[in-house]
Amino acid sequence: MTGSSSYLAKPGQVERKWYVIDATDRSIGRLAAVISRILTGKNKPTYTPHVDTGDYVIVINAEKVKLTGHKASQSTWHYHTGHPGGYRATPWGVLVKTKPEALFHHVVKGMLPRNRLKYASKLKVYAGATHPHSAQNPETLEI
Repeated sequence: MTGSSSYLAKPGQVERKWYVIDATDRSIGRLAAVISRILTGKNKPTYTPHVDTGDYVIVINAEKVKLTGHKASQSTWHYHTGHPGGYRATPWGVLVKTKPEALFHHVVKGMLPRNRLKYASKLKVYAGATHPHSAQNPETLEI
């Protein structure tokens, strides 16, 4: 049987980049969709499903993200403390003001595949305009 075989990336050969994305006045869902593609590596021609080929993403100004529609009042971040009657629910509008990093992690993690590659560990979110990753020489990504 002749023909060319498909390229499969190997874990040691993957070159990773760092990207900075400014979330100011961006829709949270559309921004999270772009971020999830970068984290998984689906934006690269060398994408391989069983190898982590994705890049690192730094999100700044997460507190200035835009919630469209009724997400601020109707969408909630919920969890259970483990104690009887321990259900807690916080609207996204409150969460943007108190914990914007947690909201971003929650939304992006929901768009990532559930597997053992741990894509969410390459996402770094900061509420303000500064980040401590200048040593990695991140590129600014315009969306």
